[in-house]
Amino acid sequence: MALPELILFDGNWPAYVERLYSVYLDTVVNGNLRFGGLKISCQYRPESQGKHFGFWHVISEGNVEDDRLPDFRRCERMGWIAYLIANAETDTEISWWKNKRKGNTHVVIWHEAENFVVILAERSGYYLLKSAYCAESHRRATFIREREQFRNQNG
Repeated sequence: MALPELILFDGNWPAYVERLYSVYLDTVVNGNLRFGGLKISCQYRPESQGKHFGFWHVISEGNVEDDRLPDFRRCERMGWIAYLIANAETDTEISWWKNKRKGNTHVVIWHEAENFVVILAERSGYYLLKSAYCAESHRRATFIREREQFRNQNG
């Protein structure tokens, strides 16, 4: 299966953000996404510039929320988030596993060839879209190790 086309920046940042937000709303927020039989939800608050918190989180990077900067690689791949979630259990190009970070269980959905990752946080009865990003190359070994360990423990 082919990934959706990249959403390229056209030089007009406000229009680009609106286009990305429209894709986010259509495919993620209102896309009726499910993983493992559970609904996918998004973090709406705190809202910023009239847009959901989760939206800003998947198009930007940085450790301090108020200082995050747009990441054009994340922006371009907005259409990939819903695709990876929807096809994680059937597309052989996509792998997934669970890991623990700071006491929380996450599902890592990874398109290895493109090195693009979607992170879902496990909640009671649903998953929360936590993040989506192009993984740095040094993460590849960690992802492979985590995936194999999960598969060995879970058959």
